[in-house]
Amino acid sequence: MRHSLYNVALAKATLAPAAARTATATGTAVDRMTDEGGFRSALVVVNVGTVTDGTHTVVVQDSDDGSSWAAVADEFLQGAEPAITSANDERVFEVGYVGHRRYLRAVVNVTGAPVTGGLYDAVILLGWPRRMPPARA
Repeated sequence: MRHSLYNVALAKATLAPAAARTATATGTAVDRMTDEGGFRSALVVVNVGTVTDGTHTVVVQDSDDGSSWAAVADEFLQGAEPAITSANDERVFEVGYVGHRRYLRAVVNVTGAPVTGGLYDAVILLGWPRRMPPARA
């Protein structure tokens, strides 16, 4: 098997691309046990387009059961959860997850009563499955 990310990683959407967001949004759950092998690593990737107003703070949440969610403690994150404004838009933010809970999702809290908001989405990149390569749909 060739060494490549394709053989050790799988991308799952949590915050789908949408029209400009002006309100808080909760991403869909991503199961780290996808593909029956379990993934030992995760990276939350936030792809930001234009943000015109408001502050859009991304929070990574985890859960053991997919229904009781909590913000991930800083000790289980690599990097900082971004607070996105017009001053730092048009870029990609990455936050690593080193915790052990099964489910992950991204939540964005929007403050400042934006009128036009911002364009962004979030993907959770699962890495290092116990069984390689991961199955793809």
